[in-house]
Amino acid sequence: MKLAIIGSGYVGLVAGACFAETGNDVVCVDKDEAKIRMLRRGKMPIFEPGLEELVRRNAEEKRLTFTTQLPKAVRAASVIFIAVGTPQGEDGSADLQHVMGVAREIAQSMNGYKVIVDKSTVPVGTAEKVREIVRRETTHPFSVVSNPEFLKQGAAVDDFLKPDRVVIGTEDEKSAEIMRQLYSPFTRTGAPIMVMDCASAELCKYAANALLATKISFMNEVANVCEVFGADVDQVRKAVGSDRRIGSAFLFPGVGYGGSCFPKDVQAIVKFTADKGYDFQILKAVESVNHRQKSVLAARMEKHFGTLKGRTIAVWGLAFKPRTDDMREAPAIVLIERLLAAGAKVQAFDPAAMPVAKRIFGTRVTFASRSYAALEGADALAVVTEWNEFRGPDFAKMRKQLKSPVIFDGRNIYSREVMRANGFTYYSIGR
Repeated sequence: MKLAIIGSGYVGLVAGACFAETGNDVVCVDKDEAKIRMLRRGKMPIFEPGLEELVRRNAEEKRLTFTTQLPKAVRAASVIFIAVGTPQGEDGSADLQHVMGVAREIAQSMNGYKVIVDKSTVPVGTAEKVREIVRRETTHPFSVVSNPEFLKQGAAVDDFLKPDRVVIGTEDEKSAEIMRQLYSPFTRTGAPIMVMDCASAELCKYAANALLATKISFMNEVANVCEVFGADVDQVRKAVGSDRRIGSAFLFPGVGYGGSCFPKDVQAIVKFTADKGYDFQILKAVESVNHRQKSVLAARMEKHFGTLKGRTIAVWGLAFKPRTDDMREAPAIVLIERLLAAGAKVQAFDPAAMPVAKRIFGTRVTFASRSYAALEGADALAVVTEWNEFRGPDFAKMRKQLKSPVIFDGRNIYSREVMRANGFTYYSIGR
């Protein structure tokens, strides 16, 4: 098929590369000329394992191209994906101005029947709004489809190529069949293609992310209760996760969730349900717990040292999760800002997110070239992101470089027994 992907950000670029990988002719469209020039040179605007190789291979095979010319791309395509951003408004709602603007441009450029697909994460009812805009701008026939993405940052390529499920929201069988054909190469091992109405499809993404965020906040609450009663959250989560009705995923306690999806989507579902008169109380609590959890490490440091003024704290991990450079809503930001406000100095390292962090903190933070260099002369180490390279360090070397052997482990990646044997004062979550 001939596809146009409008928006070459995280979702659009992954979708475009993966659709091209199965033989489709894909053109990715973006109004950012610098980004398009970068992509044409084979350079990635985001860090995502496996994506650069996929983009380069399909670009070399001429199946994947990049342009700023939306009308030309629309006229050449039979299926057009809207994958532009839906930034969060001040009231927590998803800002749909880019989605609606692109829908209008698509309609004005159409030259025949098109399937217009909402790939962006959008509130319930957006497909109908897109349908109304397109209908006003063109006399050509069209279908509007909701096709939410379920990609994990750090594993997005694999998630797209081997999905758990594909959700398709549509009001007509013609577009449903086109979407089935498009996704059939990714579902040969039995992953279901679920066809439903647009409103249900739109809600699926929000419901999935909200439930995952709820599991994280719930286990963080359990971890805090474990500390009150002297229990071990690792033992509790293993017992709870062994229940087939619950499962072990997303039951790891820590310093809260971040990223571009969970915080924004939780707030968006609270807002668009409130607009319809429904009070989503559970998700309000999830958000509150997450906000509080991001301050746990700083509070423990203040209790341990008495005052943080004049202290130097090493921070390992800046991205909100491993295998990405995304720092949106990252717990590390909350920790570092609190440390700086308390008069501490921060020496930080992250395998991927350093360029992003430098734009956020500038010269207020010292950025180390290596993980061990961040420890030199520091009064303590805070582990905030569970990168694999932090899991098995040289503890003897760490002790030599730290001014005092104190570790605040926000992800429980170390054994308490091992830390005690190596002479560290060790703080973890819920243990």
